[in-house]
Amino acid sequence: MAISSTSVRNSHAPSSASSAPRRDNKSPPSPIAQIQGPRPQALLPPTTLPSPRRILVVLDLNGTLLHRPSARHPSRFVKRPHAQHFLDYCLDTFHLAIWSSARPQNVANMVSQLLTNAQRRRCVVIWARDKLRLCANDYDARVQVYKRLSNLWNDPHVRASHPDALDGGHWDQTNTVLVDDSPEKGRSEPYNILPIPEFVGLQDEPANVLPQVHDYLNRLCYQSNVSRYMRETPFALDPDYTLAGES
Repeated sequence: MAISSTSVRNSHAPSSASSAPRRDNKSPPSPIAQIQGPRPQALLPPTTLPSPRRILVVLDLNGTLLHRPSARHPSRFVKRPHAQHFLDYCLDTFHLAIWSSARPQNVANMVSQLLTNAQRRRCVVIWARDKLRLCANDYDARVQVYKRLSNLWNDPHVRASHPDALDGGHWDQTNTVLVDDSPEKGRSEPYNILPIPEFVGLQDEPANVLPQVHDYLNRLCYQSNVSRYMRETPFALDPDYTLAGES
């Protein structure tokens, strides 16, 4: 699919975000949105598998893979450095789901510019704000939201996507990672979220965030329970990280 140069800009181009504040603080959600803590299974010691497996990677959009400078033009965005290669790699290496707290139409616009039709069909699901189980007031308000992975795991289509579903295999905290710029959104499964710095489209932001996420996800493929490893060895950016071939 051709990508419109008027809609998607290179991350190194000047951005109107340079003078814009980061996303506003959000109001607390309604009491119905309160969540429980981590499952005890995540508190046990991690163990390593003899060979890698394909885990379920759930990617956020705005602030993680891209930045939308203007709320008036939600389909225009700046891609984070290496975002396209990272997406391609995730599709080829893992089971990929996309879950954004943006409205469905905005998510559709963003994804249509990031992925081809064939790539979108390869995603387990592409979810938006309507999958957050918000009450009507919270859906239209700027409230803190939570991406409960248990809702994802219990979805019939997601359950059926597990490669061993017919033999009882299922997605759960042992094999799922949420990549998001908001740690709070993953509070229901705190040892399954891989938090990264929010991307706001500035030229002086770290360029090699997604390559480091790539490397960490590769290590998780060798874990029998990713939440145990993530609790004991959480993701951390290396300020001295360089890609092969970089000086």
